[in-house]
Amino acid sequence: MSPAPPARRLRLGLPRRVFSQVLMMQLAIAAGVAVLATGLFLAPLSHQLDDQAMRRALAIAQTTAAQPQIAQDVTATPPTAEGPVQREAERIRLATGAEYIVVMDRRGIRWSHTEPRQIGRKVSTDPRRALAGEEVMEIDSGTLGRSARGKVPLRDGRGDIVGAVSVGIAYDSVRARLIHAIPGLLAYAGGALAVGALAAWFIARRVQRQTRDLAFSDISGLLAEREAMLHGIREGVVALDRTGRVRLLNDEAQRLLGLGDEAVGRSPDEALGEGRTADVLAGRVTGTDLLTVRGRRVLVANRMPTDDGGAVATLRDRTELEQLGRELDSTRGLIDALRAQDHEHANRMHTVLGLLELEMYDDAVEFVGEVVGNHRATSQKVTEKIQDPLLAALLVGKATVAAERGVALWISDRTRLPDRLVDPQGLVTVAGNLVDNALDAVADTPHARVEVELRAEGRTAVLRVRDTGPGIPAEQRELVFTEGWSTKEPPAHRKRGIGLSLVRRLAERQGGRATVGEAAGGGAEFTVVLPEALAGPDLEPALTMPSAPQSATEEES
Repeated sequence: MSPAPPARRLRLGLPRRVFSQVLMMQLAIAAGVAVLATGLFLAPLSHQLDDQAMRRALAIAQTTAAQPQIAQDVTATPPTAEGPVQREAERIRLATGAEYIVVMDRRGIRWSHTEPRQIGRKVSTDPRRALAGEEVMEIDSGTLGRSARGKVPLRDGRGDIVGAVSVGIAYDSVRARLIHAIPGLLAYAGGALAVGALAAWFIARRVQRQTRDLAFSDISGLLAEREAMLHGIREGVVALDRTGRVRLLNDEAQRLLGLGDEAVGRSPDEALGEGRTADVLAGRVTGTDLLTVRGRRVLVANRMPTDDGGAVATLRDRTELEQLGRELDSTRGLIDALRAQDHEHANRMHTVLGLLELEMYDDAVEFVGEVVGNHRATSQKVTEKIQDPLLAALLVGKATVAAERGVALWISDRTRLPDRLVDPQGLVTVAGNLVDNALDAVADTPHARVEVELRAEGRTAVLRVRDTGPGIPAEQRELVFTEGWSTKEPPAHRKRGIGLSLVRRLAERQGGRATVGEAAGGGAEFTVVLPEALAGPDLEPALTMPSAPQSATEEES
């Protein structure tokens, strides 16, 4: 028999959802404000009602004392319930609605009162201030209970004080007015609370939609996970707001783009400068897996709009993948060349064997010498004109590949390059890409030829690669240097449209330029000018960082 599941404990406390918590907090705030406002209004209202009652009592007392007949009667008649002072005081009391009107002489003896039996007796409160000529307003208790009172001196025709007049307003009527005002005040407060509750509900609903009805703990967890993910993944993430300005850069994006925290709040054009990378991030170039070049890095970018009008762009570093792809292409080319060489070598060996069997020894020696001499002559011609070993080795290898592809690779007679290159690997990258492009352009064309010219003009290196291919139309001569632009189908392992962009970037980084025009005999002519590419005669070539991937086989158009 399985044990019974433990009973769930009743947990008291705030609800977990943001909607519920925001609604409860806003309702509590609205209720608190309503109660506070009601209390703040009632406190001065009570004081105000007391002051109004005392001023009303004082005004009635002043009006009563202003009648000269009362002062004359106080000095000329005895205090009796049927006396003229009592009759006049009662008339005024009934007319004004006062609780009592007491007229007294200088000894404090009453000449009038609401209860006639009190006439002739001394007043219960101290009259000295009024008898001294002072007007008094106060809340006090007497024989008729608590009341709001006004006391004034009573003067005769000559202005002498002969007594005082005390008027009282029942305090119960003041309290009744206050209590009567409370329901209306509470109605207003309830209405304000209802409006506040409705507004709180609408705000909470908006918060609920924006937070996807998550709990605060869920949001906190998501933020922590977001920070860990953004700074831990190996993809660059760039977030832009609805105005197109950068609002977030993770660590990988800063590394790939060469930016820092100062880029936040700026547009891609301001942070990166004009170019394809800024166009991709800003959304001016659309598509998936867009290729772009930033410095020496080949990046693949994808941009996704967000619900708030902004966008998130992801960046992947494809530099190493592109390099591996180019190396794979080079390896395949070398395999094809070696296969052809093996076939040709077998034919030559068969020829030598035939000559030996026919005992034509002199012809065999002459044939072997001719074969070896041609290869040696090609290598010697290249190394005599190009003294840099890396460039010389590159061109010798390209000459072999070109020969196997049925293309004549010529080194121009004007070629002269000393071994004083500042960045030989960079020039190897430029030359390798241009020669590969030219070989692709003249493939399968009759009398195919590629000519390479490398010369030094002071400290400037000038590279020209001409081919006898179809050439490049004038309207496309700038497009060929755009990242990702190509007219040929890419191989399965990588994309095209990178090599010529790298050529121009490498040239511009050294203050030079890369252009394309029409060759003299037809075809295309690429020209790359690299200022300060050579060290002075008395200077050693500077150490450089590894350059971009070599020999990107890119099409011309």
